[in-house]
Amino acid sequence: MRASTPPATFNDFRRESSHVRGGQLSVSMAPVARAFRTDWFRCLLIAVIGILVHSPALQGQRIWDDHYLLNENPFIKSPTLILETFRHYLFLDSFSAHYRPVQNLSFMFDYFFWNTDELGFHLTNVLLHVGSAILLYFLLGHLIASLFFGRLPVVMRDRARTRLTWISNTAFLISLVWGVHPVHSGAVDYISGRADSLAFFFAAAGWLLFIHAQRFSGRVIRISLYVSAAASAMLALLSREIACIWIFLFIVHLFWIEKSIPLRVRLAAVCCCLVLFGFYAGLRRLPEQRPSLPPQAGWSAPVRSMLMARALGDYARLMVFPANLHMERSVFEPMMWRSNSDWRKTIGLEYLSISGLSLLAVFFLGVIKKGRGKALRLFGASWFLAAFLPISNIVQLNATVAEHWLYLPSVGLLIFLAGCAFELPLRHHRTATAIVLLAVTALGVRSFVRSGDWATEETFYKRTLAAGATSGRVAANLAQIYVRRGDYTAAEKILRHLMDTSPDYPTGRNTFAALLSLQGKKAEAEALLAATVKMAAQTRRDYPRTWWAALTLAQFRHEAKDDQAALAILKDARQAYPNVWDLIKLEAELRRLTQGPTAALPLVEKFARENWWHCGAALALGRLYAQKDDAGRAEAELRRASRLDVHNTEALHLIVIMRLNQNRVDDACEIQRSAIARQPDQPSQYILLSNILEKMGRTDDARAALAKVSRLRALAETSSGQSL
Repeated sequence: MRASTPPATFNDFRRESSHVRGGQLSVSMAPVARAFRTDWFRCLLIAVIGILVHSPALQGQRIWDDHYLLNENPFIKSPTLILETFRHYLFLDSFSAHYRPVQNLSFMFDYFFWNTDELGFHLTNVLLHVGSAILLYFLLGHLIASLFFGRLPVVMRDRARTRLTWISNTAFLISLVWGVHPVHSGAVDYISGRADSLAFFFAAAGWLLFIHAQRFSGRVIRISLYVSAAASAMLALLSREIACIWIFLFIVHLFWIEKSIPLRVRLAAVCCCLVLFGFYAGLRRLPEQRPSLPPQAGWSAPVRSMLMARALGDYARLMVFPANLHMERSVFEPMMWRSNSDWRKTIGLEYLSISGLSLLAVFFLGVIKKGRGKALRLFGASWFLAAFLPISNIVQLNATVAEHWLYLPSVGLLIFLAGCAFELPLRHHRTATAIVLLAVTALGVRSFVRSGDWATEETFYKRTLAAGATSGRVAANLAQIYVRRGDYTAAEKILRHLMDTSPDYPTGRNTFAALLSLQGKKAEAEALLAATVKMAAQTRRDYPRTWWAALTLAQFRHEAKDDQAALAILKDARQAYPNVWDLIKLEAELRRLTQGPTAALPLVEKFARENWWHCGAALALGRLYAQKDDAGRAEAELRRASRLDVHNTEALHLIVIMRLNQNRVDDACEIQRSAIARQPDQPSQYILLSNILEKMGRTDDARAALAKVSRLRALAETSSGQSL
């Protein structure tokens, strides 16, 4: 990836500048044009456009994995769990070994300030993406300058970027196109997709910090910047695994392109990167090992080669014409060879192979062709292929293609296209710029429309299915929405089709059983669940959370007043799934109801001891101790539960009840005010406070608390009327 020979002196730089863009630019520019060329104005433009095109998703609901990561996820509920996040994978109950503690920490930040309001989570996603686009603008300015003036010191290169506006113009247009491209919707509009922008943001920031350190001669400042760059790179690695490619690109650029930095500094940077990799590998060993993804039988080398070509073709199509965007993409169809009709239905996949090979041919021709943009084309193609290789199906992943996987590779493709544009005659450059701006407009409109797909769960699932996704998960989730709404006919239609196409899909079977129960077909629902429980020994190798059928079946038995059968089901399930809180919680509750709190305590105590960070377990343990009249231990557990969730008030409420029973009204009042501070918009909190104040004889304060209840209810009614 060696660039063409750069100039070695400033005079050479001036001659090179004349060669590349035809000499110096006129200084008599209009004020608007001068403002447009300033970095602050371009950053503002990138930010405004980026926020605008993703604004429809800001009011979006939780979708897909958001329900777990933003609601059930125990590791985002309290800052006391910051270190604990490094000891667990992103998902507690899944095949995926996604080690992304920084993503959890970012969710913790949002939860602390926004509680359950999705707006705050979406806003963080958009700001991270916009920040990444701005950092990309500055980074590309340095990288493009290094391709042509690699032997010049960084300070002199800065003068080159200021003097030669084509460098910053190119960086700006690439960043703008990248920032508005709708293929990144899954990483921006989808809250759980935040890992891509986190890794991008911290990796780009680390690279820029390293470059910035070259501008200073002072030892303290340079070391501080180097340490900051290393810390930022570490944060990128802990955000998403793709940061490894960022570090690879950094090292390649440092040795093959960057010539002005002393060799000892470059070697030290590489050693630092190796230390970071070692530290990262050590941290990845902290979580408990889990079963890997289900094996993909029959995926021989020729099959993987075919899938690589198809994936490359699909990504090229999405970058050029992002019309058909949806989750659960795939370029593998196992039934395409079953018959001629099936082959004809999936013939589009073969066209993807041709497109992928064509893109490789374009890369090859662009790299070997001489010209002013050769270095840029070589760098862009290398960037794209390096970032594409891990997602190319050469190794097993949880999908064959995914739109958000293009977050990093797309930068390389845009750099390559910019290198191709460099070969145009100078008189056509303004025309090319106008075409790029038209493309930005078109892509921005498409991104705005795509962002609207994430507004509601129902909209998202309907449009995903309409776009061609065939995932059983999408169908089951849409059916669950219809079930909650009471539209049983629509839900049954979807679920019966799902049972025909994917009869062993546990979530579909469980949802269908729930629907049958709501329709009054209890016997049929229980029979379906019993069969699903028996299938779990096989399906658990292919699907996570297969214990759900046993949990639901036990709940059915409990509702039928057959607690012994329910306990037997839960006991068997707990042997197969020993550390699932939902199973332990229900079994403990049934034991408490049938045998008393003493019988339930061992189960909950064991789980709480092994999972000290689990707020629900601490809360359940506090209740059991309270029922055994062990007030000291009950309060200790309830206070621990309160610390494990900064917005939870249930533990505080129970402590308040205990204080009132002990006639410690002043303490109860103080604790209740703490609960109100956590949930200031909940009328029930003020009602309890009013009751406490009445017991204390503070009638006026009690009335003021009730007045607050009336205002909150009136505000809620007004908001509800406006939404209707």
